Amino acid sequence: MPRLIENIDNPEDLRKLNISELTGLAGEIREEMLKVVSKTGGHLASSLGSVELAIAVHYAFNTPKDFILCDVGHQTYAHKMLTGRFKKFRSLRQLGGLSGFPNREESPEYDLFTTGHSSTSISAALGLVKSRELKGEANKIIAVIGDASLAGGMAFEALNHAGQAGKDIIIILNDNERSISKSVGALAKYLNRIISAPAYNKVRMDVERLVKRIPRFGFRAYRAARKLEEGLKNLLIPGMLFEEMGFRYFGPIDGHNVTQLVATFKNLMNLKEPILIHVITKKGRGYRFAEEDPASFHGTGPFDLDTGEKCEPEGASTFTEAFGEKIAELASRDPKIIAVTAAMLDGTGLNKFAKNFPDRFFDVGIAEEHAVSFAAGLARGGFRPVIAIYSTFLQRGYDQIIHDVCLQNLPVVFCLDRAGLVGEDGPTHHGIFDIAYLRNIPNLTFMAPATPAELGEMLEFAFGLNGPVAIRYPKGSAQDRAEKSAPIKMGKAQVVKKGKDLAMIALGSMVDIAFRTADTLSKKRIEATVVNARFIKPVDEELLAELCRDIKKIVTIEEGILDGGFGSSVLEFVERAGIRGVKARRIGLPDKFIEHGKRSELFSKYNLTPDAICDVIINEVMK
Repeated sequence: MPRLIENIDNPEDLRKLNISELTGLAGEIREEMLKVVSKTGGHLASSLGSVELAIAVHYAFNTPKDFILCDVGHQTYAHKMLTGRFKKFRSLRQLGGLSGFPNREESPEYDLFTTGHSSTSISAALGLVKSRELKGEANKIIAVIGDASLAGGMAFEALNHAGQAGKDIIIILNDNERSISKSVGALAKYLNRIISAPAYNKVRMDVERLVKRIPRFGFRAYRAARKLEEGLKNLLIPGMLFEEMGFRYFGPIDGHNVTQLVATFKNLMNLKEPILIHVITKKGRGYRFAEEDPASFHGTGPFDLDTGEKCEPEGASTFTEAFGEKIAELASRDPKIIAVTAAMLDGTGLNKFAKNFPDRFFDVGIAEEHAVSFAAGLARGGFRPVIAIYSTFLQRGYDQIIHDVCLQNLPVVFCLDRAGLVGEDGPTHHGIFDIAYLRNIPNLTFMAPATPAELGEMLEFAFGLNGPVAIRYPKGSAQDRAEKSAPIKMGKAQVVKKGKDLAMIALGSMVDIAFRTADTLSKKRIEATVVNARFIKPVDEELLAELCRDIKKIVTIEEGILDGGFGSSVLEFVERAGIRGVKARRIGLPDKFIEHGKRSELFSKYNLTPDAICDVIINEVMK
């Protein structure tokens, strides 16, 4: 007998099911999700916790005519299965397969935005509401946002605007028991069941109109009734913050009771005002290991379904691990060092620091702008803050980097993890823009280590400076090919291999690639100098001038976009110095958003492998 999920090609098929069948469907979706993600890796805990919510939203609302926007989007695996992508779900996060996040190219009908960053859904939903109004349409627009994302400043800006606008918009707050309030018992559920019923709301509006028509005392009586209602709700229902912002609040609701969810959504869908529905879910629901340790299964690699053990082999020390060890060591020697992160304690390797120095560790939540300005305040107060953050997420704090840190020339150290191609998380998470968006900021020193050990040396160097510093490093590890590492000196690169025919100036993660390219070239009787650039800003102008004078053939290699990147800074120096007769070639990533896939696959596709670089050098540079 086929499973229910196998007969669902779109939400219309879902809505043909009897509501009593939806719980069984949720079990089938979880089973498929676990089977696939245990092999591909992915964002498991949040998706397991959102299965009933996804089913109820598509069952109650008329999607795709009604628009659903999921904040961040890492919880959308069930959504994908219900919107025509079940048969392709086994290709999740594989090159050419389904994205792990909402993706417009994959499903323009159901994924209105390609997303991966948090706190954006309410703003986008409100824009769609206004668009609907201007076009004279009448569809429902629903934003689904988690409690962690709701803490982001942008989400509150949007709530403020939406409540003030008073338009027909539905916000579903998916609270996964990790912040905001819990259910306050049977009375709250009872009140919610009453006030979400159509009859209650019709009576409420009829009474409102009637009371307002009472001569002389109508509006005064209405205000008194509203105060009584608000006082009772404030006492019994933890949603008055939203009510004060202009929303009707309903909840908390059991996010795993699909029947109750559907009933609530259907009861409320005809209201024409800002509505916030508070749903309580549990991360990792249905898989014991994910329920017990949701952080480990937030973003996981392949794992053994029976034991929950990760299948990833032990390898060399990663850049993230090296950062975590070194920053804890430095903090043990310097009580002024403070670590700041934006909801990325585990991902950035700050666990040891947080454990050893809890009074000097601050996780500010998903609030990158605040994190940067908070660090600026710490620096102005005489401390030495380090902000550990993914490259892609630091984009969100760009104005604060310029205005609050670099303009003030404050000693804040930015450690940009996941710089370059991150792999399976795709375009919203690749850290390929930071070189271009940071190297043009005055006062900022910008470095990139070739190895985890060199990252430690750069951290030591950074805390010896009295101004802002950024250090970018990739996901994973790198092989150390240098015979001897020279001390870090301001703006100085390191020549790690000498050759007479051309010079390859490689940045950070690409130094090992350059070494391997040089080995291949040597077999073809082309001897290359390999330079570990170390500094993106300032560049080593003395060495560049020497290479241009003595070798004249220059190739730059970087794991970032070429436009405005490290290679551009080398060409700018050549132009600025008035050097002629130099043949230069930049190698890096094109001016496009890079899709998801394994790092090795993406390196091959975008010609960042030793063989591909060797071909470019032989066919273009050496001719």
